[in-house]
Amino acid sequence: MSRARAACLVLLCLCTPVLLSCGSRDPRVESFGRLPDWRGIWIAEDFNNTDISGYPAEGKGWNLQLAGAKAPWTPAVTEKLKAPRPQGDSTRKAEGWGYPAMMDGAPPLQFLITPEETLILNFYREVRHVYTDGRGHPAEQDRWPTPWGDSVGHWEGDTLVIDTVSVKRPGLLPMPPMLSEQAHYVERLRKTAPDRIESQLTIEDPSVLAKPWVIKVVYRRTTTVDRLIHDTFDNDRTEIDGDKMTIAPAQH
Repeated sequence: MSRARAACLVLLCLCTPVLLSCGSRDPRVESFGRLPDWRGIWIAEDFNNTDISGYPAEGKGWNLQLAGAKAPWTPAVTEKLKAPRPQGDSTRKAEGWGYPAMMDGAPPLQFLITPEETLILNFYREVRHVYTDGRGHPAEQDRWPTPWGDSVGHWEGDTLVIDTVSVKRPGLLPMPPMLSEQAHYVERLRKTAPDRIESQLTIEDPSVLAKPWVIKVVYRRTTTVDRLIHDTFDNDRTEIDGDKMTIAPAQH
């Protein structure tokens, strides 16, 4: 064997493990590489004007899309809303705001994106599982309403499209639930700037809505919070007195 041929065989032997390693690389690595970067803590723009108390800063107000003021309610629901109705349950937040309110509420959000699913978390320990592995919703007889519903999604380029059904007592703040558990929700979320995510939510619920209700929410990445700290409600003494939120006296 010539010296040149021998050198080629040695080189081939040395390179073979590298070639095999490249050829057997986990395909999820490439899948991750195609996903957008939504790291950080995000706050709905409607609540960016609040101070440490949770209320709007002086001279500014909330623009809560999910309060329902501009929803295309049916005439029957519109008439019902004219009558006095109970205030929202202030203790409900100890169980989480539920969907869809958690997507346009005061609690900061965090997005954890993987090829198989996207997790949406807030500091009330609420978690939405959005499955993006190609599965559909379970058969109707195999699912039941939960506060966050059942969500499946897919990516259209850099836009996350989420389809949600089976939401129990759909949360709209500050009013009691008005949507039914048959409501169907479709969200389209896309990062339009380094610190901005835009979402369009379309709700269909023929039992209470005269036409689809389209809501647009903007999330801003906060620069003052670097981690999601979960609230345990050990000292939650908030109460509703009429139409105002108050703090109950401490119990000894």
